[in-house]
Amino acid sequence: MTSDPLSLLRTSYAHSIMYKVKQGIDEYHMLCDGDRIAVCISGGKDSLLLACVMRELTLHSKYRFEVRYIVMDPGYSESTLDDVHRCLDGLGIDAEIFATDIFSAVSGEQNPCALCAKLRRGALYAKAEELGCSKIALGHHFDDAIETTLMGMIYGGQMQTMLPRLHAAHFDVELIRPMYLVRERDIIAWRDDMGICPINCACSFTADRSSESKRAYTKRLIAELAREDPQIEMNIYRSACNVDVKRLISYKDRAGKIIKNY
Repeated sequence: MTSDPLSLLRTSYAHSIMYKVKQGIDEYHMLCDGDRIAVCISGGKDSLLLACVMRELTLHSKYRFEVRYIVMDPGYSESTLDDVHRCLDGLGIDAEIFATDIFSAVSGEQNPCALCAKLRRGALYAKAEELGCSKIALGHHFDDAIETTLMGMIYGGQMQTMLPRLHAAHFDVELIRPMYLVRERDIIAWRDDMGICPINCACSFTADRSSESKRAYTKRLIAELAREDPQIEMNIYRSACNVDVKRLISYKDRAGKIIKNY
């Protein structure tokens, strides 16, 4: 570590990260006084920054809330867990690591990623409830959101996005994404300035794949489009904010019923 994480957020990244975090929290009503929030850390750059951001907010925010830092171990190797501990210690984050057998549970599945994501989310919701937390915070950012929007269209045949807030279907827990408006390039710059080495995907099922993932391809596609028109990224984001349902062939209402415009 080369810098104090909170000092860096208050100075060099006051605008590009902290201002945007506070803007997103206010715009999407993510925090309330009295909240108890489980901050979910994977050991990647996004969640490590999230932990530092939430720590800074507990010290300097108009909201009074508590946080609990948690790390879910889906079946990491000992070396990966050592790397997670190293990052947490370097950032001064005291987190509870809890074990699950998710990697074993999805072993042999034809599409392990989808099932793994579902099981991981359920484990995080359950742990948050166990800790008495009404919300869980995840480290997804602006680029994640626009990539998800475009992926839904070109791979899923649907128009939807990654929401800044989402109430769990089967748990009394709300998911929030405080870094929803933060750009990934600023997270990378913070990581490099901090001199930390976060873990990348530690999944044994995808480590040997030589083909480019759909998300990686979508990220590259957006970057190529943005080189021609810098407004492309913001336009993708705005497309999920400015939906005119009267100009859609059909759409789903809140109950999931399909409403036709013809």
